Amino acid sequence: MMRFMYSATLLVHSWLRWAVILAGLAAVISSGPRDVAASRSARAGLWFTILLDVQFLIGLALYLFISPNTTAAFRDMGAAMHVAATRFFLVEHPFAMVVAIALAHIARVRAERRGRSPRMLYAASLIILLVAQPWPGLPFGRPLFRL
Repeated sequence: MMRFMYSATLLVHSWLRWAVILAGLAAVISSGPRDVAASRSARAGLWFTILLDVQFLIGLALYLFISPNTTAAFRDMGAAMHVAATRFFLVEHPFAMVVAIALAHIARVRAERRGRSPRMLYAASLIILLVAQPWPGLPFGRPLFRL
């Protein structure tokens, strides 16, 4: 049962990343300097942050409770840090995602409260998301589309 839960949750987490990336692109594109208060820009930023938050909660469940990989790594953190793939999923990926989420939320607040363009912060968030993905071809890579 636990293996099915891990596979299903990982599948959802893997596929949801594409919605997050598309929403991030929409947020960056729609948040031009003259379009700060437009509803299109606000809507795109809202969807980006909502999808990021959902993705974060799924990832957190994987990280803390469901993944057998992180559970094993937590037992011996010293040894886990010496394995690049384990270190990526235990430290690097979660840290980068938290930074990306924080930037996206800061962008929304700046746009709403101060009327400033959130484009640069959305772009920074999206770049961090893209850099910290386990792309195929990397030592810790995962498939583009998990089945």
